[in-house]
Amino acid sequence: MSTLKITGGRLASTNAETTLLIRDGEIAALGEVAGQQSADSELDASGCLLAPGFVDLCCNLREPGNGQKGNIASETLAAAHGGFTTLCASPDTSPVNDSGAVTNLILDVAAKRSAVRILPVGAITRGLEGELLSDMAGLAGAGCIAMGNGARPVKNARVLRRCMAYARTFGLTVMFSPENQALAADGYAHDGLVASRLGLLGIPEVAETTAVMEMLLLAEETGVRLHLSQLSCARSVEMLAEARKRGISVTADVAMHQLLFTEDALSGFDSRYHVRPPLRSEKDRQALLAGVRDGVIDAITSQHQPHDSAAKQAPMAATEPGLSTIESTLSMGLLLVNRGELDSADLIRALTTGPAGVIGRSAELREGAAADLCVFDPEARWTPDDTNLRSMGRHVPLPGKELPGVVRLTLCDGRQAWPLNNL
Repeated sequence: MSTLKITGGRLASTNAETTLLIRDGEIAALGEVAGQQSADSELDASGCLLAPGFVDLCCNLREPGNGQKGNIASETLAAAHGGFTTLCASPDTSPVNDSGAVTNLILDVAAKRSAVRILPVGAITRGLEGELLSDMAGLAGAGCIAMGNGARPVKNARVLRRCMAYARTFGLTVMFSPENQALAADGYAHDGLVASRLGLLGIPEVAETTAVMEMLLLAEETGVRLHLSQLSCARSVEMLAEARKRGISVTADVAMHQLLFTEDALSGFDSRYHVRPPLRSEKDRQALLAGVRDGVIDAITSQHQPHDSAAKQAPMAATEPGLSTIESTLSMGLLLVNRGELDSADLIRALTTGPAGVIGRSAELREGAAADLCVFDPEARWTPDDTNLRSMGRHVPLPGKELPGVVRLTLCDGRQAWPLNNL
C-alpha cells in the first residue's frame, strides 16, 4: 500500500491547519490521527490551502476532433495544472457526442490518456442541430451524466419541451446555455455602449433573458432537472432566484471570465475576448458576483474553449468565440478575492461542492472519500506564457500578467495528475 502524507497545509473551507494521509486512492485519515502515522512519501504544504479537486461543468476537450485545437491528453493536463479533477465534457465534438458509440470512444480514450476524470455530457438533439431528439437513454447507459445542446440553441419551444419531457422520463439533468437565436442573430458582442462606439454587432440581453424565462416555464411544467449554463445578465439571476422560490428544480453556473471582465475588454478590438455569451456591463458583472455570493448561482465554470491561433487572427466578426481558461480559472478567482469582490470560501464552494451537487456527486475532504484534491499557494505568483501553459489554446484571458495562485499538487483518485514529476 502506497501512502502520502500532506502536512502543514490549511483547509480552504475553514483555514484550519491539518494533516492528510492518502492511502490507495482514498483519504485514510485527517488531522492528529494522520499526523501520527508514517507514510511512504511526504509533502510539506506550508503556506498552501487544501481543497477538494475542482469540478468543471463545461469544458471543451476537442476530442474526438481534428486535433488542431486540442485533445483529451493536452486539455486534461491543463485542467490538472489548474487544480481541476473532474470535467464535464461538452458534447460539441466532431463527431458530436449523440450516440453511445461516441461516448464509449471518449471514455476509452480518457482511460488511456486523461490526467483527470472525464464525465461526458450527451447531445440532447442529434448532431446538436436542435431538431430531432437523441437517444438519451442510450447515452445515459453509455456513461453520460447529463444531456445538453452545448452552445447551440434548440430550434423552437416545441422541441425544447419534448427534450425536457423525455429527459424527465429517465430522470436526466438537462444543461442549456440560454440564447434566443432570432434575437441574437449575427451578433458577437454585448449590445451596449462599447459595441455602439466600435460599430460591432450586438447581442441584446433579452436574447438571454427570454430564453431563460422560456426554459424555466417549461421546466416547471415538465418537472425536469434544469441547469442553466453560463449566465451573463443581471435579470437572468433575478429570474433564477424567483424560480427557486416557486420550487422549480433549477441550478445555474457562470463562467469565471464573466465575473472578471466586462464589455470594456473589447475596446481595443481584442478578439481574445470574443466569447459567447458576450461580456456584458458592469451592472451585470456585479449581479453575477452577488449571485455567486448568495448561492443563487451554484457553480463557477471555466467554459474552456481552446482554439488554434488562426481561429483568433481575423476581424472580430470572423473569429471563433471562446477563451482558453482552465489553467487560470483559480487565479482569476483569487484576483476577485484580493479585490474584496468575492469571499475565498464562496470561491472554493463554487468550484467544488456547488458544481458537484449539480451532477449528484460529492466534493469534500473527509476520511474514506476519494483522494481528489488540490494543494495551492494563494500567495505565490505565476505568469501565463508558452513555457508553462499545457493547453493547446494559448488565447488566455490575462497573457503576460503576473497572477496569484500556484497549484502545487493535484490528485485524482489518489493519483498524481500535477505536477508531471513525482513527489
